Order: sequence, then C-alpha cells, then structure tokens
Amino acid sequence: MTDSHDAPHGPKHESNTVVLDAKGLRALAHPVRVQLVGLLRKFGPSTATRLAERLGVNSGTASYHLRQLGDAGFVEEDTERGNARERWWRAVHRSTWFREPDLAEREPEAALAYLQSVAAAYTLRTQRALSELQTMPDRWRGTFDISDWPLRLTPEETVKLREELHALVARYRPDSPETAAEAPEGAERVSLISQILPELDVPDTLDPSDETPDGDPAPERRRGTETS
Repeated sequence: MTDSHDAPHGPKHESNTVVLDAKGLRALAHPVRVQLVGLLRKFGPSTATRLAERLGVNSGTASYHLRQLGDAGFVEEDTERGNARERWWRAVHRSTWFREPDLAEREPEAALAYLQSVAAAYTLRTQRALSELQTMPDRWRGTFDISDWPLRLTPEETVKLREELHALVARYRPDSPETAAEAPEGAERVSLISQILPELDVPDTLDPSDETPDGDPAPERRRGTETS
C-alpha cells in the first residue's frame, strides 16, 4: 500500500515513515481519516472537495478530518497550490508503522479502531479492483491473485516469514506520485496487501467437565474448522 501501514524495515523508505505514538494512533482511529491519508499518499495533493467526492462524504466532513490529521502531523497544507477559494492538502509521510505491543496495551480502543479501519480500507480496495476486473486489458486480467495459505508456525517462525515477505517486496519498484514518471512503459499500480493473522486453536485436550452427557465435547469448545 502506498499508504502503507508496515514497518520501516519493510518495502517502504525509512526516511518517509511515521512511527505511531499515542497521539497519532488516536488521530487515525477513524476510517475516514485512514482513507484520507491513503488517498493523499497514493494520488498526491488534493482538496477537501475532491477527496470528499472519492469517499462519498460531504466536503465539510472531509475538511474537519483533514484539520484533525493536520493537527496530528499526518497531512499539511500545500501552500503552493492553494488559493483564497481552495485549500490543498498533502501527505507528510509515505507510510505508517504501527507494531508496538506496549502502545496497543496502553491504547486498546484506539488500536482496535485503527486496525479495523485499515482492514476496512483494504477490503474496499479489493472489492473495487474486482469490480473492474472484467474491463481490464487481457494482459492484466490474468495477473491478480487472492490466496489463503493456512500454516502452522511458532511465533518465531511467523516473525521470520514476515521479514522474508518484506525483503521480497523490497526488491520491486515502489509506487508514489513522484516515481510514477520514472517507471517503464506499461507499468501500472499493483497493490500487494499482506495479512499475517494468528488464529489460536481451542486446546485439543478438553477437561472432562467440558463434555456433554453423551461424552462429546461441548459444541462451543470444539475446534474450529476452516471455511475459506
């Protein structure tokens, strides 16, 4: 994601990464703000009116959230483009880093709201791309992939997998409004969204008290079954 929420050691440039603190986390704990930052990072400077049209909200709502993002240091006014009638905004950073367990423990509600907002934004982008699939040129239509790879790993192996994925992505050309002109002919924006989600099992061994009269485990304690 150009508006990446990855670690600085991932595929994005470290010098353009903001590390979330408590204030920043609370500022981004709103789906509209997450999407506003994402749009400015992906498409470059814009106005509240244009951003509101993209998001399907009124310009007053967009203006309010842009000001809140400005106060928190995520966006700033683009004075070179603005005038007395229009106020332009631009993103301050290219990516966001939030992977601090201590911060999540101190701000659990804000952390959950932020991560849910990011997940919702990813889902919208996936649905938008799929809805445009039939109108894509043939050479692009066969490039997409949606895969689910169930693995059974230790925490250490999971961290290693994450680091290896980041290193792989770092080998490829990043996308930004500034670097788009330098890309070779035929290059388009490709969004790679990765999710590593621990899904802890219900213990295999159940206490005898958890059994029903006929000896079967209570329904709510049976191990979950993959449905995807």
